[in-house]
Amino acid sequence: MAPNPTKDTRLACECGAVEFRVSGSPILGAACHCGDCTAAAAQFEALGGAQSLRDSEGGTPCILFRKDQVTCLKGHDHLRDHRLDPQSLTRRVVATCCASPMFLDYEKGHWFSVYRARLGPDAPQLQMRIQTGEMSRPAGPLPSYTGYPPRFVLKLMAARLAMMMGR
Repeated sequence: MAPNPTKDTRLACECGAVEFRVSGSPILGAACHCGDCTAAAAQFEALGGAQSLRDSEGGTPCILFRKDQVTCLKGHDHLRDHRLDPQSLTRRVVATCCASPMFLDYEKGHWFSVYRARLGPDAPQLQMRIQTGEMSRPAGPLPSYTGYPPRFVLKLMAARLAMMMGR
């Protein structure tokens, strides 16, 4: 999915106090099964008020977008970072107004991993499951990978190149 500058996607927290606009198409959609995503999802679900982040297979579905295409339209003051480890470069961002997990940001990366639930019923489909090594057995129709498959890495690299070229 190459970025499409004419397409805008809105994402919002449960109560609507926080809203983002994403200009362009997603890089890809993946459900992550790593220990950190699983632990963070459990912590968010324990906050109360937030819907479950995990899908029926236990993964955390995210849609990845380029950082340069994401704009906070309102509610920035409601956003709070959540880190599993204070030294971690990965921050998960929650809207405190309604305890809605919004996105995951690997600070050295060029993408935001938006929690698929934030995109509503018309959210893009997932293409794969990643980091499935701890699953007893991957199920369902999506391809499953114990790590990061070449297709995942190539899509991220292509997005970075497009950003560098101003596309």
